[in-house]
Amino acid sequence: MNVENIEAFVYAVHLGSFVKTAEALYLTQPSVTARIHSLESDLNVKLFHRSGKTISLSEQGKLFLPYAENILHSYQEAKCKLQQPLASPDDVKIGCASSISNYILPEILPAFKRAFPKVNIKIITGHSNDILEKLLQKKVDFGLVRTVTHGEIESLLFCHDPIGLFAPLHHPLLQKSQVTIEEISELPLIFFDYGSVDWLMIYNLFASKNLQPNIVLEVDSMEAAKNLVINGMGISFLPQHCVQSELKAGKLFRVPLISSTQLDVKIDIIYRKNEQRPTFIDFFMLNNIVRMS
Repeated sequence: MNVENIEAFVYAVHLGSFVKTAEALYLTQPSVTARIHSLESDLNVKLFHRSGKTISLSEQGKLFLPYAENILHSYQEAKCKLQQPLASPDDVKIGCASSISNYILPEILPAFKRAFPKVNIKIITGHSNDILEKLLQKKVDFGLVRTVTHGEIESLLFCHDPIGLFAPLHHPLLQKSQVTIEEISELPLIFFDYGSVDWLMIYNLFASKNLQPNIVLEVDSMEAAKNLVINGMGISFLPQHCVQSELKAGKLFRVPLISSTQLDVKIDIIYRKNEQRPTFIDFFMLNNIVRMS
């Protein structure tokens, strides 16, 4: 039984489609389909029900999933431990954007420490371009950043980061079933992370309608942006993964914005090209897709 086929199966279950699995594993969609077919042939069962591009687990697939996850976890853990003597056995340095270190890593690191209790983790934060420079200077082993490009790095898709428009409790926009960008342009807007990929994407959303956003505050702190919105200073476009606790607590609410543009930024794992893939990357990738599902 091929571990790569099991990997494709686990990713497809948690990501919900062969297309997204292909994107995450940097494969073509037919390659993912072939791996699933090969696994089904080995097991002599159908793991998925297929209807066009929609997939759902069969009963046999549901039975196999926990075994597949255990196989993949065990394989990746063994691979990491075998690689440790070649890398730094007691230390792994991860560079990441601040929002990732605040809102994503805390959900993955407990599993990492259970698997590798003797490995020390050093987290170095900064803007994505800062982390890229640290990676090139070999100050970090790998990075978790908003998509950046450079001829000396390799990238793996870690996750999609949808951006939503958020307002506080009792805001008038929340009474509407649909809100247009024209309506938003007339309201006080708090901008987070000026000059970032997110900022440019949002600014272009207004520019496409020949509008200027009514920016009343610009901040470089996610927590500041959220608290300003909660306290009625304005509304703000924020990454979905950063506002989960506020949404659950009823402090922030998503505005039903109509937009032809998908506000979505990719988060990648990056590492130096022409070097062995750093230890632990596959472990982070798998635990992240499990976290998101």
